[in-house]
Amino acid sequence: MSISLQKGQKVNLSKDNAGLSKVIVGLGWDEVKRSKGFFSRKAQAIDCDASAILLKNGKLCAKEDIIYFGNLANRSRTVKHMGDNLTGAGEGDDEQIIVDLANIPAEYDKIVIVVNIYQAVQRKQHFGMIQNAFIRLVDTNNNQEMCKYNLTESYSGMTAMIFGEIYRYNGEWKFNAIGQGTNDTSIGELVRRYE
Repeated sequence: MSISLQKGQKVNLSKDNAGLSKVIVGLGWDEVKRSKGFFSRKAQAIDCDASAILLKNGKLCAKEDIIYFGNLANRSRTVKHMGDNLTGAGEGDDEQIIVDLANIPAEYDKIVIVVNIYQAVQRKQHFGMIQNAFIRLVDTNNNQEMCKYNLTESYSGMTAMIFGEIYRYNGEWKFNAIGQGTNDTSIGELVRRYE
């Protein structure tokens, strides 16, 4: 049974899912329908990019630990990005990141899941133009959704989002629903928060 999370809520993934080894982190979003004026030119689609930042003792230690469309897997291949979706159109997950919890090297204690809008400043786009954004975790053993966090706040003016984090605590894996909007304009800016 999937748990619907609120902002700031934490859930123990290991305890409630016996034999948990791999999870799919699914992220989704839709563009808010914009009214079309007679003279308005067609707006560019909003291209959201999901990334995973692997941390050791809460810090980013190497560029290879940033998993995004330009680096689809970490060195141990335990975190894999399944590819870039350029529009967010359609139902279900728009981007997916697979995390092999059972085999992540022990020195990593946290995986932060973030999303930024590609060229947000140049395209004058922000998260206020996005609706139905969510992050969900699926157990690959049985394809069951374990938890889902729907972002319900207005994030007008925000160009990036820290969706949540998977972290190791006392030998168990947990998930924290964060939902923090930021004004970072790229993955490069986002990762500076963790250096």
